[in-house]
Amino acid sequence: MSFADTISDLWNRFDLPGASNPPPSVAVLRLRGAIGTGGIGRFSLSFAALEPVIKRAFARRVRAVCLVINSPGGSPVQSAQIAGLIRQLSQEKKIPVFAFTEDIAASGGYWLALAADEIYADPMSVVGSIGVITASFGFQDLMAKLGVERRVYTQGTRKGMLDPFKPEDPDEVERLSAIQADIHRQFVNFVKLRRGDRLSKNEATLFNGDIWTGERSLELGLVDGLGDLRTVVRRKYGPDVRFHTIERPAGWLRRRFGRFMPPDVSGGEGVGVWAGDLLAAVEERALWARFGL
Repeated sequence: MSFADTISDLWNRFDLPGASNPPPSVAVLRLRGAIGTGGIGRFSLSFAALEPVIKRAFARRVRAVCLVINSPGGSPVQSAQIAGLIRQLSQEKKIPVFAFTEDIAASGGYWLALAADEIYADPMSVVGSIGVITASFGFQDLMAKLGVERRVYTQGTRKGMLDPFKPEDPDEVERLSAIQADIHRQFVNFVKLRRGDRLSKNEATLFNGDIWTGERSLELGLVDGLGDLRTVVRRKYGPDVRFHTIERPAGWLRRRFGRFMPPDVSGGEGVGVWAGDLLAAVEERALWARFGL
């Protein structure tokens, strides 16, 4: 933040003399990464990590809060909780929210965008993927070749459901499909709640898990317009509007040794978590790769 922005912020917070006509300001939240509680560093998006940052954005005296979203999705629970907090604070503070998609706002990433009153996309943004996916592997043949015997002891007939080391069970797949259908229904209902009459009437197209460019998303009613953050906000609030980016604070290790650490590692947990986070990073990479990014 520049010195001028700092002074303007103090005027707005404490009603200092000369603050009667300060330039309009908006808070900017950058929501980049896969959504979930895992992943390397703090580029993964979770409710716990974002709650204090979101509250800081709405605590400022701003005309609007802008979400800049670049996410391939992830956890539906985390997506719903993050979006729910944004809606709650927007209503309590009477501050409008605008979302701007960058490369991608798909699946849970689009769920986050639905927290906004208006959604804007780049013409080439990837938007949509209103569906549910579960990916896994089957290792039973490999186990047999290695001569390894799998031993699992459970109480409850479904406790070992979808074990990747045993043959696929059609009954278990059917059960998983029912759970996915329930989550998909809730996703669709939230889209309808937030977009209302702006949506195209072709539900078979909208909710089949497909993705579209920003231009096509506008035709389908998934977004309200095409444009970037600065252009749209300046059109709404004038050329003097100030942008205040609300950052997540870096952890102690990042502050002390940031340039010597692997990219995206910023927490204070220490070196011991890196190996455990590697698998989560691979899974996050796979999420981006699904959309060619």
